Amino acid sequence: MTEKSGDDESPERWDSEHATGIDDSGIEDDHTDSNVELDARSDVNIEYNRKNDRENENNPYDRARREPKHTAESSILTRIRRGAVTTLRETLYSVIVVVAIGLILFAISGVWPPMVAVESGSMEPEMSRGDLILVSETTRFTPSYAHENTGVVTAEVGQSRGYQTFGGTGSVIIYDPPQRVGSPIIHRAHFYVEDGENWYEEANSAYLTASGCDELRNCPAPHAGFITKGDANARYDQATGIAGPVRRTWIRGAARFRIPYLGYVRLQLAGALTVNPVLWVSGIR
Repeated sequence: MTEKSGDDESPERWDSEHATGIDDSGIEDDHTDSNVELDARSDVNIEYNRKNDRENENNPYDRARREPKHTAESSILTRIRRGAVTTLRETLYSVIVVVAIGLILFAISGVWPPMVAVESGSMEPEMSRGDLILVSETTRFTPSYAHENTGVVTAEVGQSRGYQTFGGTGSVIIYDPPQRVGSPIIHRAHFYVEDGENWYEEANSAYLTASGCDELRNCPAPHAGFITKGDANARYDQATGIAGPVRRTWIRGAARFRIPYLGYVRLQLAGALTVNPVLWVSGIR
């Protein structure tokens, strides 16, 4: 019969001692608390690192430092493409708005282009070089006493009827003689003459230098039309030879409204492109 050695321990005793962290020497085992503390510190460090990672992800400088070179170049190209697309879109919107306004004005006025720039001072002081003039078809917005079916009120009729435009009586018309080289003329219609008419007696002598019809250009009238003059000019257009009596088919529109200085943009563009503005009136060509 074998006896147990005195150094042997029962399983129950060994489990009990080590479960309580006490060894044979009676010293408490502190490994358990140390492990718990290390685990807690590890959790704090992990959470801190995660927080730093999140902050770095939102930092463009740190992100650019961590990204490969080709990724940064791709980002630059992407920004350039986006900028180009934005510029193109804004330009397209601006063009659409301008075209829409132009179409609306055309629908109202019946004339294209619906605005013209004043190129000289012949209509001063009511119109100056660089002013932008809103134009309409002559038969629109005119009174019933306009001359026949032209829509033009002459200065003579306007004086008796009290019809004024741009500081004077009668209509200011834009006309373009077929033989003229250059931009259309914007002057006031003074009176109407018939084919072969001696209009010297009807004219205002202040606007003539001739002493009779035989000394006056375009007299007798080579054809029916309006006698016109710039407000700032000394003589009639027909007396100076600028044009013959203005036929109805030469008239491109009637001036309605003035916008000061805005026409300079059009004049600059016309000068740069060497293009003279020409009016087109619906129904007249």
